[in-house]
Amino acid sequence: MNNARYSMSFTTGGLFHRESLKFAALYLDLGEWDATREEIIRRNVLQARTLNTSKRICREIISRLKTLSRQELGFLVEANRQDQAYLLWLAVCRRYRFIADFAVEVIRERFITLKTDLHPIDFDAFFNRKSEWHAELDEIQPSTKSKLRQVLFKMLREVDLLTESHLINAATLSPDLIEAICRTDRREIMYFPLFESNLKEMAR
Repeated sequence: MNNARYSMSFTTGGLFHRESLKFAALYLDLGEWDATREEIIRRNVLQARTLNTSKRICREIISRLKTLSRQELGFLVEANRQDQAYLLWLAVCRRYRFIADFAVEVIRERFITLKTDLHPIDFDAFFNRKSEWHAELDEIQPSTKSKLRQVLFKMLREVDLLTESHLINAATLSPDLIEAICRTDRREIMYFPLFESNLKEMAR
């Protein structure tokens, strides 16, 4: 078991789909993240009310996009909307191991065992279980824990992996996205709720 400290700073916003596309396109033009950040802040791309808010959200989005290769970022800006959402979910899982573990150990596990509902109580049970191995989770205030749960479930709905009625949606990855993921690490397919048989059909 990997007991490295969890980063739990995903309390801002949600998937940031539209904003991430703008950031990725700008980075592909400029070729450097510092320059991209400066341009985003200068132009107030986020239309934030304050500079601090703009900087905070900018930092969060870039920290996720940095987990994607240049090739993956190119795919992101050209892909259809659903593949874009899946790729942004992949970036979130790469950025936050807590979310990656939740995706594999809770969402995917429930899906493949035909328990296709997912509720806030499942987050709480996972959080409490992980806190036995991660002391940093014990330091989180109840209000922050509630916010983390809220943001995670919001992202799941934005990616279309969870319905408003709390049912888990099977992921339908395109062949191009499957190829892109497998090119880096095939195990990352496990961040998505699907059966191995479905994956083979999608890859055709």
